[in-house]
Amino acid sequence: MREQDEVDRIVKDWAAARPDLDLAPLAVFSRMTRIAKHVDRVRTQAFARSGLASWEFDVLAVLRRSGIPYRQSPKMLVKQTMVSSGTMTNRIDRMEERGLVHRLTDPNDGRGVLVEMTDQGQTLVDAAMTRLTDAEEHLLGGVPRAERERLATLLRRLAISVDRFGPEAQD
Repeated sequence: MREQDEVDRIVKDWAAARPDLDLAPLAVFSRMTRIAKHVDRVRTQAFARSGLASWEFDVLAVLRRSGIPYRQSPKMLVKQTMVSSGTMTNRIDRMEERGLVHRLTDPNDGRGVLVEMTDQGQTLVDAAMTRLTDAEEHLLGGVPRAERERLATLLRRLAISVDRFGPEAQD
């Protein structure tokens, strides 16, 4: 018999209470929700140990991945972090106060602004990323490497489906 998890019990109970429903989506998304809660805790701890809030990591990670000189427009930061422009302005202000980023005039558009990561920001995001990968590797400890690639492929397919058919796609 295969190993059972809490979602198996939940689905079994719902199947008894509502045998008329297809519970396959519940089995998928309930597991994703439970996993996401665990991952969120682990990520929050990894970032905090590096002196960052999760949202600070998100912004710095976009800048770090962009390559030298680690700068992007606020519009790109909004797109990549999936927050509103008002939220991003507030985040940039707070990160600038902490010395993690600074604003520059866009050389290609005198009215535009670019956000550039400071050396301190790079040090913190690099430390956080190392802690994050270590923590996430630990979470994946029970999943063989060959199965991880298959899982990533299936999750990519699901993410594309959710992007295509989710609430934002209906707007």
